[in-house]
Amino acid sequence: MCARYSRHSDPQVLADFFRSAPLEPAVAPLPNFNVAPTQQSLVVLDEPRRLEVMRWGLIPAWAKDARFGARTINARAETVADKPAFRAAFRARRCLVPADGFYEWMGPRNRRQPLYIHRADGHPLALAGLWEWHAEFGRSFTIITTAPSTWMSAVHSRMPAILEPDDWDAWLSAGDDDPGWQAALLRPAAEDVLRRHPVSREVNAVAGSGPELIQPIAAPEPQTSHDRESQPPLFGG
Repeated sequence: MCARYSRHSDPQVLADFFRSAPLEPAVAPLPNFNVAPTQQSLVVLDEPRRLEVMRWGLIPAWAKDARFGARTINARAETVADKPAFRAAFRARRCLVPADGFYEWMGPRNRRQPLYIHRADGHPLALAGLWEWHAEFGRSFTIITTAPSTWMSAVHSRMPAILEPDDWDAWLSAGDDDPGWQAALLRPAAEDVLRRHPVSREVNAVAGSGPELIQPIAAPEPQTSHDRESQPPLFGG
């Protein structure tokens, strides 16, 4: 699953990294070290390659309520081509979701320790995503998850599908009558791609969004009642 992530790189840095047109400064979202479901964030679209602002949590065109998106922040790679909420987008509206890192929690439920996971080389992550447009609720996106690498399995049974630069064009090529070969790109990251470190439980609260959230802590922090109340929801994607 992927229920929180950090997207704090400058939009121009992201535009250069993803080889896309720059984002208009007036619409560029502020850096957010704790992007949460239903919030606005950035995605990369193709033809032409560009950055766009969308809401996290896919809302299909047929959805009756924007709250539908709270249940579709993630799409499982194994079923994304068949699930009604995702299959149309998988065939024609694939995207990249820029992230500087993402959070996962491990340990007993009442003492779960947040970890910040990021690329070892310091570059942004390109997460495989899908996007949709709704006549009433606008544009939205989801992040695709896949089985974990051996390294990631020590933390969680799922991980976001991370695409390397050589795979971006193939993933973004939409409109294919048989997109099955794109599904082959939704594989666990190589074992040496990611690093992780424990971070403050302040990340549990959605209101927190500053750079202190990704700073390593020396040891796991003691649990408090506030932590339990603000624990992020568990999503099954």
